[in-house]
Amino acid sequence: QVQLQESGPGLVKPSQTLYLTCTVSGGSGTTGAYAWNWIRQPPGKGLEWMGVITLDDSTYLSPSLTSRIIISRDNDNNAMYLQMGNLSPEDTAVYYCAAGFSWTTRVASYDNWGQGTQVTVSS
Repeated sequence: QVQLQESGPGLVKPSQTLYLTCTVSGGSGTTGAYAWNWIRQPPGKGLEWMGVITLDDSTYLSPSLTSRIIISRDNDNNAMYLQMGNLSPEDTAVYYCAAGFSWTTRVASYDNWGQGTQVTVSS
């Protein structure tokens, strides 16, 4: 089973662009699962599925975020990326990457998660 680790800047300012990395180790790296997801959890709220990139590099994004996010993957570096623009304080959350052998927006279906990285949007 692959291991996932998120990393990012921690603190970003409103209107800036967020760049997060999910580093994959073990197993077959980023070819070791079919679906690679970004999921977030704002403080005091539930998990929100943001989007997925599949093994064939198809991406499916949450309709509420599709205009703001890009998900990509680099198999040579065993990493997956999230780019999200026009940040606001409402984007403050713990951001997770999660992998699975099929993709679904039901986040409870994924059993392989990173530990999460806190992102705070504040001036």
